[in-house]
Amino acid sequence: MASKISFFSWLFLLCLCLISAMLIHKSYIVYMGDRPKGEFSISSLHLSMLQKVIGSKFSPESLLHSFRRSFNGFVVNLTEDEAQIIARMANVVSVFPNEKKTLHTTRSWDFMGFSKQVRRTTLESDIIIGVLDTGIWPESESFNDEGFGPPPSKWKGSCQASSNFSCNNKIIGAKYYRSNGKFGSTDIQSPRDSEGHGTHTASTAAGGLVGMASLHGLGVGTARGGVPSARIAVYKICWSDGCSDADILAAFDDAIADGVDIISLSVGGKIANDYFNDSIAIGTFHAMKNGILTSTSAGNEGPLPASIKNFSPWSLSVAASTIDRKFETKVQLGNKKIYEGVSINTFDLKNAMYPLIYGGDAPNITGNFTGSQSRFCSINSLDANLVKGKIVLCDLSTGEGPLLAGAIGTVMQGQGPRDRAFSFPLPTAFLGPDEGADILSFINSTSNATAIIRKSNVVNNSLAPFVPSFSSRGPNPITPDILKPDIAAPGVDIIAAWSLASSVTGLQGDNRFVPYNIISGTSMACPHATGAAAYVKSHHPKWSPSAIKSALMTTASPMSSATNPEAEFAYGVGHINPAKAINPGLIYDAEPLDYVKFLCGQGYDSILLKLVTGDKSTCSKAINATVWDLNYPSFALSATRLEFVKQVFNRIVTNVGSPTSKYKATVTAPPGLKIQVKPSILSFTSLGEKKAFALTVEGRASRSMVSASLVWDDGKCQVRSPVVMHFIP
Repeated sequence: MASKISFFSWLFLLCLCLISAMLIHKSYIVYMGDRPKGEFSISSLHLSMLQKVIGSKFSPESLLHSFRRSFNGFVVNLTEDEAQIIARMANVVSVFPNEKKTLHTTRSWDFMGFSKQVRRTTLESDIIIGVLDTGIWPESESFNDEGFGPPPSKWKGSCQASSNFSCNNKIIGAKYYRSNGKFGSTDIQSPRDSEGHGTHTASTAAGGLVGMASLHGLGVGTARGGVPSARIAVYKICWSDGCSDADILAAFDDAIADGVDIISLSVGGKIANDYFNDSIAIGTFHAMKNGILTSTSAGNEGPLPASIKNFSPWSLSVAASTIDRKFETKVQLGNKKIYEGVSINTFDLKNAMYPLIYGGDAPNITGNFTGSQSRFCSINSLDANLVKGKIVLCDLSTGEGPLLAGAIGTVMQGQGPRDRAFSFPLPTAFLGPDEGADILSFINSTSNATAIIRKSNVVNNSLAPFVPSFSSRGPNPITPDILKPDIAAPGVDIIAAWSLASSVTGLQGDNRFVPYNIISGTSMACPHATGAAAYVKSHHPKWSPSAIKSALMTTASPMSSATNPEAEFAYGVGHINPAKAINPGLIYDAEPLDYVKFLCGQGYDSILLKLVTGDKSTCSKAINATVWDLNYPSFALSATRLEFVKQVFNRIVTNVGSPTSKYKATVTAPPGLKIQVKPSILSFTSLGEKKAFALTVEGRASRSMVSASLVWDDGKCQVRSPVVMHFIP
């Protein structure tokens, strides 16, 4: 009897929990597609709709924000039941929780062959880059507006000026978004950047030239953005707890209406199962529809397959790559042995040797820590009496624990690749497990173990460019026959402007506040591509987002699968080459209607598409098209293992090179894969002339992924596209 009572009690509690969960209100995004035509109050329309659905229980305060300038939708507090009811309404495209997304260079532009002397145009100062990030540090020398005239007349935005923030003729607009109205202790309630990330990305894309920039002497050189004369519009969407979907969409809504030319977004979240259940895919779609290309970061969850976070076909997805510079930190032991570690160590311990101790031998017993815990050197795990003034060997750590315990430095040991360097709040070198084992053996062999950690040196990275392990990989998790990422750009050990409100590491005890900092991530790769896109836009102001994207992709430098086993799923078409991108010869252009056709082929129905596009788009037989017919600058084909496939890709290229030109197709393919191009010669007699061709892929993939390529060559321009066949797991 007792077991039955226990069971029914459990069942009753479960029911109570389920009922309670259904009654809990949380924030949802209701996306309704394109903005309706005409003059009326969008907010009133949303309030009326919610009152009809929810009835007398509805409170107007539940409507947190209405997207009213560039597309239609709102943010609202709802129960799960209410969200499901709204999702079934005919005028609603999607309803999804308002979740958090996370934040995902001196030498880098020169490494890409994009020198300070490249050909510029007077239109560069009319280019406006919208940066959606953590804000900006306006006093940075990278954003000095000396010599700038007033903003271009097309600018419709504004500046949320305050007692601690103002714009100038370089930073022409700035807004901040906080849909839940809650701020953390380190958050600054203005467009000012308290984290550093947004300042870094903005200066990488469009910072002015600043000589002798460095991080305490490391990476010294001229810091500059890709388009130093361009204007910057800041949209602060990220705070100490992340970047909400509601704020991302609100920023897109404004940036599109404000008149920006290119959008840069180094943010990503969980992988959505639908393009229109993802705030970034929605925002970038409406940007594309309004003639704006969005550059997005691929994500930092590599090398796992299909880990890419931003992969909509209408945006540019950017992987990170290395440049020919890396930072090396040497550790010298008391026995004269020297180990070469990896870190960005700005501290100079001179020539003194310091006592060396293993973190596992110094547990904070009074805090109930054991050696198996203190070896990781977490906060409070170390006995300050044992480690004070010493160098601590740790099995991975942020360095915060040793610093707060009074250590003079740390040597980290751990598994994994060392293809990027980190900063730590005290002298630190990161070594592999074998070197770490040697140092631990040295500690155990003597009662007087000593060591010194040298300041980092800059050394040549002869393997560059290659994609580091952290950069997220393809294939595209929703549409495996659209190759993603699109392209690779520098994202490792990049120096750029920084916020003086944040230390080098942002960790407790780090008192280094600097104007320029060195960090890594696809967040750093994205603004390189943004700057390159803006550079192309300044030369071709009337080009569509797809035309700019095509120019960047088909002129990219090929990369080697020898240093990148995932090949195109790591680097896309290859390494970005901005100088070549202004003269691509041919472009693969696409209009919004082409993406509508693509969506039809993906199974979206006519009713939904009419809402998204705001026009009369339908998925009839006349308009329906497959994914392989989207006019994309790369080719991808998925298949099951050893399946024989034959697929035709239809493409159209537009002549933007020499008025009279003849392009010949050259195909490179591995054994077992037959690729034909018809016609194999394209003859043009004028600029803007379009020619169609069909590429047929036939055969079986002998490996999980095989790579081929198509190059159109007229003797001056080589228009290159990768062709990839891969297995579906």
